[in-house]
Amino acid sequence: MVAAVVVGIASGAVAWLAGQQALADWIWGGTTALALLPLLIQVVVSLARGEVGVDVIALLAMGGSLALGEYLAGAVVALMLSGGELLESFAAARARKELSGLLERAPRVVHRYAEGQLTEPAIEEVRPGDRLLVKPGEMVPVDGAIADASAVLDESALTGEPLPVERRTGERARSGAVNAGGPFDLRAVATAEESTYAAIVRLVREAEGSRAPFVRLADRYSLIFLPVTLLVAGLGWLLSGEPVRALAVLVVATPCPLILAAPVAFVSGISRAAHRGIIIKGGVALEALARTRTLLLDKTGTLTTGVPTITRIETFTGLESDELLGLAASLDQVSPHVLAAAIVAEAQRRGLPLRFPSEVNEILGTGIEGTVDGRRVALGKRAWISGGRPLPAAALQAAIDEDGLSNVFVGVDGEPAGLIVLEDRIREDSAQTLRDLRRLGVGRIVMVTGDHQDVAEKVGRELGTDAVWAECTPEQKVAAVQREKQHGTAAMVGDGINDAPALAAADVGVAMGARGATASSQAADVVLMQDRLDRLADALAIAKRSRYIALQSVLIGMGLSIAAMLVAAAGYLPPLAGALFQEAIDVAVILNALRALGGGAGNPGGRPGRPLP
Repeated sequence: MVAAVVVGIASGAVAWLAGQQALADWIWGGTTALALLPLLIQVVVSLARGEVGVDVIALLAMGGSLALGEYLAGAVVALMLSGGELLESFAAARARKELSGLLERAPRVVHRYAEGQLTEPAIEEVRPGDRLLVKPGEMVPVDGAIADASAVLDESALTGEPLPVERRTGERARSGAVNAGGPFDLRAVATAEESTYAAIVRLVREAEGSRAPFVRLADRYSLIFLPVTLLVAGLGWLLSGEPVRALAVLVVATPCPLILAAPVAFVSGISRAAHRGIIIKGGVALEALARTRTLLLDKTGTLTTGVPTITRIETFTGLESDELLGLAASLDQVSPHVLAAAIVAEAQRRGLPLRFPSEVNEILGTGIEGTVDGRRVALGKRAWISGGRPLPAAALQAAIDEDGLSNVFVGVDGEPAGLIVLEDRIREDSAQTLRDLRRLGVGRIVMVTGDHQDVAEKVGRELGTDAVWAECTPEQKVAAVQREKQHGTAAMVGDGINDAPALAAADVGVAMGARGATASSQAADVVLMQDRLDRLADALAIAKRSRYIALQSVLIGMGLSIAAMLVAAAGYLPPLAGALFQEAIDVAVILNALRALGGGAGNPGGRPGRPLP
């Protein structure tokens, strides 16, 4: 439409310069009519829904231009209208392009046994009773029963519990969990459409459907601007008896600052956010984020790292802690277990030399043993290390379970030698980010998680959240979002499959996309591409600054337009001159709106705690 209007205006100008006034009027009139028809349909549909927006003034201006023969003025209005729509479409298209790389994690094919062969059919072909192979690191494709001795699953995306769980033969495994151990066989008990992952996706759609529509900044101000415009236009016509004065008022009142300034500021803000690794799916999402007053956050993978780390090493014999860790890490080099990766990483961080083990035997979900530098080393559960024998008093004291912690026992040469304690730590930037968010105007911060109550409350106390909702199912998370929306515009932040419905139900859904699940990235309005929570504060700061600039541009433009309306009503500004004056207003407000591309004086990074304007 923009291209057609530009060509129409240019062609009419050529005809006018050639002395073909009638042809020029026909071209400009046709151009106006071309843009008027879809606008008329759009306005009628909006009015049928009880919605009145800024487009009504543009419709009246373009229709009046055709009726009174002011064809060029009508074409100029058409250019501004289609230009604003193009900018909003550009913002949405850019967001979709940036996001496309995140949406590839959902399983599309499976590994299925068929007549002694391993095949790879589409996931839609899986039927109950099929025997499937789930490889290390793969997502469980459908709900099923473990067909091997055991499997180690990372269910954090489903339950919010950060540590892997062991599922033995016959136990259920839900689609969406990730294989954190070795390969295992799964007996399907449901189709993909009937499985847990699909059920959560359906819940997302229901949540999206129940979300109240967000009223845009431009439409809110149009409710004030529209009656003022009609009043001034009517008075100009009534007092002068000249309908062209009413048209002149409508032309200069055409809300181009509303149509253009807000989209330009928001597109600029979206572009700036993309440079910071933040994908915002359109101007409506950015504006809603700027108005956020209540923030709900998942725990695992959002406020915490989602990756177990070593917090303490206890020794029961004469071994030093570093020596014990070196032996354990050397053996764990060949284990696919998620806790093994954490143990090896800690040994490497400390610069400990690692030796390659031999004679390794691993029982999935129980423990691993092997020879390291001539010593027999074993890692695993208490019973695996003790062999059923009573543990020493020191070992028993150190093995007291602590909330949120996971214990790995270490045996050396057949005797319990020590204990490695791992924990899902709070992110280093979590506390500072929450303080930054409060400075940016977030009045209420709530943690909502599927993890245990005591673990959640411990994290909540350390971070100073206003409330904690723990052991929540996806449905309960949606209910929590609905409750918190009563306190004001509410944003939900999460990274797991179980967070997706709550993200869709919130006024603004924010997904930690760097490690988040497909469902959460699809349901979210904002995706943080980097695994850094401080990007959330950056996103809010950018959104607030963009909205401030958009509002500033709109108010300046409306003020100038109202002044021009009064001049036009008095008969001193004909329609064409009014259209050109409106163009000057447009240029001014667009240049101001483009300031959203930058970080502002003294604020190059868009960081909170510094002046946003």
